[in-house]
Amino acid sequence: MSQITTHVLDTSTGRPARGVGVILATADGAELAADETDERGRIAELGPHRLDPGSYRLSFATGDYFAGTGRETFYPTVSIDFSVVDDEHYHVPLLISPYSYSTYRGN
Repeated sequence: MSQITTHVLDTSTGRPARGVGVILATADGAELAADETDERGRIAELGPHRLDPGSYRLSFATGDYFAGTGRETFYPTVSIDFSVVDDEHYHVPLLISPYSYSTYRGN
């Protein structure tokens, strides 16, 4: 399993957000991996199995997702900066609606 995983839930519909493009990058913008969420809104294999300690960014193509559902959004991209400090698994969920988003460190 990748050290980094994510899932996206559309809280305005109460359903997983399928087809959201996600990029994992270093803090300076070097892309490490890219994928899109599956029918359950999840990406179980995003990037390498181990990352060096440091700062990273997940960028979610929320504008494309909402456009695909026929809705506008205030946030065309959601970027989450986070720190890797050890070899543990990092699960970074994203809860979205057209005019808000929230995140937390999951398990």
